[in-house]
Amino acid sequence: MILMTDELRIGLITGHIPIAKVAESITPELIKSKIETMHESLMKDFGINKPKIAVLSLNPHCGDKGVIGKEDDEIIRPTISEIKETGKLVFGPYAADGFFGSETYKQFDGVLATYHDQGLAPFKALSFGKGVNFTAGLSHIRTSPDHGTGYDIAGKNTANSSSFSEALFTAIQVFKTRNEYLELTKSPLI
Repeated sequence: MILMTDELRIGLITGHIPIAKVAESITPELIKSKIETMHESLMKDFGINKPKIAVLSLNPHCGDKGVIGKEDDEIIRPTISEIKETGKLVFGPYAADGFFGSETYKQFDGVLATYHDQGLAPFKALSFGKGVNFTAGLSHIRTSPDHGTGYDIAGKNTANSSSFSEALFTAIQVFKTRNEYLELTKSPLI
């Protein structure tokens, strides 16, 4: 899941799981998998040749050198370093509060949050109703409004269609970009 606008794309390392399970769920393998999916999607679906990806820290202040938690220093930071050795532009971990508060997110093509609300709360505060929920890594294109179904207002004629329109136009643009990417990357016939 990538929640996105023109200037912000946020994916999640962990998804819809209880906060109590987040730390134990974050592994080097999961981080690598999520970065690979986002990296490939930024290239294939959005036409970004050398995407820059930021990874947010799990703990406040990136663990404050182990005082608030060791996961950032023992799991996230070494995994990012390992991925960088492959040539990917991956940076972090960044403390989420300062990252969004200082608008550092504008320097990156994609952001990976370690858990659901760490990424989606700032996203919705910055762009609710104008964003798109895009599922990366699928063979087909899947978009939806950023706010979900909206059962609470169904049938009341009060819905704002902006996010739905954005989702539709994003799907069309991703379709075009994927076709261009396939044309550029296919090998010549021998």
